[in-house]
Amino acid sequence: MITNDSPHNSPELPRIGGPEFKTHAHERYAELRRRGPIHRVRTADGSLGWLVVGHELAREALAHPKLSKDPEPFADQLRASGRHILLAGSGFGGNMLMADPPEHTRLRRLVSGVFTTQAVERLAPRIEHLAHQLIDDFSGHNSTDLVSSYTTPLPITVISELLGVPEEARADLLAWTRHAMRAPSELQRSGLLALNEYLGGLLRAKRRAPADDLLSRLIAVRDDDAGTLSETELLGTAVILVVAGHETTVNLLGNAVVALLDHPDQARALRDDPGRVPAAVEEFLRYDSPLELTPTRFATEEFRLGGELIRAGETVTVSLTSAGRDAPVEEGADPDELNVLRDRARHVAFGHGIHYCIGAPLARLEGAIALQVLLSRLPTLTWEDPTEPVAWLPAGITRGPVRLRVRFTATGGVRDPEVR
Repeated sequence: MITNDSPHNSPELPRIGGPEFKTHAHERYAELRRRGPIHRVRTADGSLGWLVVGHELAREALAHPKLSKDPEPFADQLRASGRHILLAGSGFGGNMLMADPPEHTRLRRLVSGVFTTQAVERLAPRIEHLAHQLIDDFSGHNSTDLVSSYTTPLPITVISELLGVPEEARADLLAWTRHAMRAPSELQRSGLLALNEYLGGLLRAKRRAPADDLLSRLIAVRDDDAGTLSETELLGTAVILVVAGHETTVNLLGNAVVALLDHPDQARALRDDPGRVPAAVEEFLRYDSPLELTPTRFATEEFRLGGELIRAGETVTVSLTSAGRDAPVEEGADPDELNVLRDRARHVAFGHGIHYCIGAPLARLEGAIALQVLLSRLPTLTWEDPTEPVAWLPAGITRGPVRLRVRFTATGGVRDPEVR
């Protein structure tokens, strides 16, 4: 564990995660990459840790066997730093994202059995209908904030319908999720506890009266080798599915729209060839990852990473945003340039290794459909005020615009009115 009298504890260390850093994230990460792929840093709350900014080292760190996702062995360290929110019973604890093998293997096996690619693909008609419906709701005004009218309500509706969350609870669910994704704070803790309380009640109701939804299937799932999900595991899984299944896609869409508004030639290329949009989603993920920083990993023993000595108990975080701008692209190309026609955009926006995002198929599907519908329905989409800088989320591990004020002339688009 690093203590206050450690030689690492220097006021000159880069401080990441605060509002100023996040506003200029790409420039700050580029500065760090020029100096090396890994750095000792302070987070916005003053905590010390290691930050990986290079793509190849990110892949190594994300799959490193000496970096643990389980915070419980480091409970004293987390409480001392004020980050006890990660511990079981405090909000995020008790799910596969904060577990190591063999527990992680068992939990992922149980959840993946009901979260299949085939199940996700069946959602496509409903997602397309919802996208058209949202545009119908604001298209008569010729201007809107796309974050509040489109990029947020679409993912929260999709994940709520998938899980079986009643419509009347979704506004609260959205508010709690936004608090949960903030930097460690009492507001984050209150949001997580409210989310836990609500989802715990919903799971009990579905145990009494199962429905055709994912939460009911998680309650019923059983595997001869993996067993079943305990009550704590059920609740932890439900929380992660709500938070990760909504917030990441909101920012995937928001970041993609920012990129297209800033590069009108790229938007034209996709309007001319809508079939390229699914591949373009990979480029948007590389160009501006919706998850800026990974959750904390803990060194279980001393080892070297990128030439740096990582001591037992020290924390390692990966900047997925930085890794994307360091990812290999075609020869002669610039990773800082957006190219929606790339045949293969490499990135680690969904992670790497055993913790690769189980919801990636849903995020990709939502991203492709939402962008296809938006580009077809709003062909003149542009910034309402091109001189106004983008306001980025000021805290937390996610990256996305706070608002997207745009102007447009809507068209009817192509839709199937029978899909509901």
